[in-house]
Amino acid sequence: MTIIPPLLFLIALSLCCQGNGNSDNSLQEEALFAANLDLPERSVNAYSGTDLVQILTPLSLREREEIIYSEIMSGNIPSFLRQLKSVSASVGTGNPTWELIFYVTADYMAVGSDEDYFLIPMTPILAQEIADALGLIMITRKMVNDIWLQADLQLEPIPIDPSPEMVTIPVFADHNELVWLQRQDKIDPFPLGAMVGGHKKDVVLSNRISENQDKVVIYGWHRTNGQPIQPLYSGHINWYADYSHGIRFALAKCSVNGEERSVSDLLQDSDLYHLLSDEDGPMIMTRYPVDKSSYP
Repeated sequence: MTIIPPLLFLIALSLCCQGNGNSDNSLQEEALFAANLDLPERSVNAYSGTDLVQILTPLSLREREEIIYSEIMSGNIPSFLRQLKSVSASVGTGNPTWELIFYVTADYMAVGSDEDYFLIPMTPILAQEIADALGLIMITRKMVNDIWLQADLQLEPIPIDPSPEMVTIPVFADHNELVWLQRQDKIDPFPLGAMVGGHKKDVVLSNRISENQDKVVIYGWHRTNGQPIQPLYSGHINWYADYSHGIRFALAKCSVNGEERSVSDLLQDSDLYHLLSDEDGPMIMTRYPVDKSSYP
């Protein structure tokens, strides 16, 4: 994924930051790392979220995910998802202290327009294919917690009664509408593009992937008191996705003490993995397998 900040903006920012202290230096660093999803512009003829609900409903899982991939890669996503948001963390109280900044989508992945979008659950297999294509990476449990704490808007989870239909597009759409009613109520103080958390469980990276490569690992769905409904869980097969699941991507690069680093490399570093993961030990696998042979 190529990130090319506007040259004139960087020159102007550099001039205004000279001699202005740490806060301006932080602003300069964020500008250097500012990133958009590397996707084409959305076509004026692209399907809306409502259109895609109708198109996807009768399809098999494999057919459904092929269309979702095609729609996302063609640029059919809301504009507010394109600009990644920064999340910061300070780790350590002595020497050294690590200052971390990573970059994530403002909301969970969706298809459609700003006016009519569909937050789309997907398998980790599809999510990994999208991440690979766009220079992104899945997030960890610690990153989910950091995102929730720094979210501009923390929504209350809305569970739907369990049923066999909870893995179907109509129930995905029902939950999408429930989330939108919450989101719409806060649209004036928190317009689209504000970072939002709490309304979905995250599909996450974990060392459980290496132990169970045919499983999906989920975590989160934080209540507004900060308690997650879903502890780290790896009991579902890797083609499972229900209405409560969401995919939030991170840029595959981050900043550590002002230096560009690979998120994957940090997760696998025995000395630095704790900057991005709260599990015991470095991460063995930093991606999901994409073998679709297990699909029903």
